[in-house]
Amino acid sequence: MFDRRDVIRLAGIATIATLGGVTARADAEQPVNTIGSPDGLAIRGYDPVAYFRDGGPRLGKPDFSVRHGSANWRFASAENKASFEADPERYLPAYGGFCAYGTSRGYLVKIEPEAWSIVDGRLYLNYDLGVRGTWLNRTRTYIARANANWPNITTKDVR
Repeated sequence: MFDRRDVIRLAGIATIATLGGVTARADAEQPVNTIGSPDGLAIRGYDPVAYFRDGGPRLGKPDFSVRHGSANWRFASAENKASFEADPERYLPAYGGFCAYGTSRGYLVKIEPEAWSIVDGRLYLNYDLGVRGTWLNRTRTYIARANANWPNITTKDVR
């Protein structure tokens, strides 16, 4: 099972993640973006399903919340919450909801919910609209780089 070093390492990750506004995903120990949220809300409380269904960001409501992995996710409607619960992998943003461009450069940064894109059915969030413009110029290149970096990124890489 776990030896003493594993338990100490996991406790350290949990402590760093909680203090830094980032939570570690239980399934792969990858971070989930909870920056700026004392309640552990993923992606600043925005509804990840709304990007697909409504064509853009919508703030989620406390009444439509679900815990998934190590973060709390909010939804704009009961229907969106049900869709997420039925197939979370379809709606979870890439790279734990951190800026996709930042991930392509090897670090984790906050996002602005209005700076987003959907590429091949996957939601990508960006730091701001300027970074989104850069991201959109070479999306495939940045996705390849981010995919290569993501498995090695940890909470120490938050900027």
